[in-house]
Amino acid sequence: MNSKEFLHIISAILLLAIVSGFGFALSQDYGSMSKILLFSALIISVSVFSKKLMAYLLDADVEHKLWTMSRFGWKSNYKLKTEIPAGIIFPLFFSFFSLGLIKFLAFLTYETKALKHRAARRFGYYSYTEMTEWHNGVIGAAGLVAVLLLSFISYFPGFELLTKLAAFYAISNMLPISNLDGTQIFFGSRILYITMLIITAIFFLYAAILL
Repeated sequence: MNSKEFLHIISAILLLAIVSGFGFALSQDYGSMSKILLFSALIISVSVFSKKLMAYLLDADVEHKLWTMSRFGWKSNYKLKTEIPAGIIFPLFFSFFSLGLIKFLAFLTYETKALKHRAARRFGYYSYTEMTEWHNGVIGAAGLVAVLLLSFISYFPGFELLTKLAAFYAISNMLPISNLDGTQIFFGSRILYITMLIITAIFFLYAAILL
């Protein structure tokens, strides 16, 4: 992990804590805010580590960065001259204007690159080395599956706040917009995307309604 990626990940942790803890900040519940910072670090770390582990198993590497957008239409040439920091603007916008009720927790995107030894190790020296959309989708799914497992496991010791945040984080990143995880899974496999969406929606509805 290079220093630039590390700074983007730290920024995502802080943003997740700010957005998730906005309601607690208004009520001056500083105890819950400190828990949210810890839980935010855990959720982001689990997501990032899981993607990197899956990429490693596929002889690839994954680099994370804060979500940015430049395209604003269906056509590929409909682009802004300068990318906007969507991973900062949209989560803060929804949180502030809803007074913390709406938690849109999409901050990071990822890019997959095949390692130089991939072709030689798997298929021979003259084989195709690029990662396919399927590989890319599997890597994204690995991160979200790990976050959902965290949500599931944290329920039993009574960490309901962590259960909620992890479920909200997963559903936010399943949206097939821009280059979020959901988009990369969708183009990797429609079946994988639908399966992940159903499972994530179940977690989200349970966390939002019953907890």
